[in-house]
Amino acid sequence: MTLRVGHISYVNCVPFFHFLHQSGFNGEIVSGVPSELNRLLAAGDIDLSPSSSFEYALHWRDYQLLPGHSISSNGPVRSVLLFSPVALEELSGKSIAVTGESATSINLLQVLLREFHGCRDLDCEVPGGSVEEVIADGGSALLIGDRALRAAMRGGGGKIYDLGELWFRHTGLPFVFALWIVRRDAAAAKPEELSRFVRQLAAAREMAESDLQALAAVTPERSWLGEEGLVSYWRQMSYDFQDRHRRGLELFFRLCGKHGLLAEQPELSRIQT
Repeated sequence: MTLRVGHISYVNCVPFFHFLHQSGFNGEIVSGVPSELNRLLAAGDIDLSPSSSFEYALHWRDYQLLPGHSISSNGPVRSVLLFSPVALEELSGKSIAVTGESATSINLLQVLLREFHGCRDLDCEVPGGSVEEVIADGGSALLIGDRALRAAMRGGGGKIYDLGELWFRHTGLPFVFALWIVRRDAAAAKPEELSRFVRQLAAAREMAESDLQALAAVTPERSWLGEEGLVSYWRQMSYDFQDRHRRGLELFFRLCGKHGLLAEQPELSRIQT
């Protein structure tokens, strides 16, 4: 049996995937934005994926985690950005456009505004046109991934708030945007394949992080972000999952519960390798 692995088609996943086949993986890779992979994972159409931490919280009884890996920030993340013509405290009652690509970022925005900036009446919705058009027209909008990086490069007249930076400022902890999530039934059905994948993923990431400059030179996104920009972005990310990441994640889940975004506090369960 082969593993079916989700792949977030953002530049922040390149250090996980670029050397994966070279490290021995020969299973199936399915690419998509986080919300698409969340649906595939929940439906059992893929076995594991770097997926939204909020997706884990929603269906934690069906999932386990690969140890040691995440997509997190220790401060600014640069690719989860709120564009707004007004200060955060003035967003209560105003419409905020979102792409619908990531449940985690939308709920992080709600937690930050409700818990730390006094906003109560929040209206987050997917607009009829593009989120970029909302920003260009002077509205408030949340962008993630490569689209956020591009929009920040274009700039504009409004304010740009980095959600990773806001979280760190208020909590002093990393924010975990994505976890490596495994379906429990896949872990039970394919233990040998999963054990091999754990080693392959660690090897692929180690190869990538050993020379980020060389990795940037062969990454297509260098055409618009630049090689130095790519290296700087990857170094800004945290791909570990250590105790501080766990504490940040558990705090996020508790605050989601406090503000009615989660019905219960999920338990963090790791696979045994």
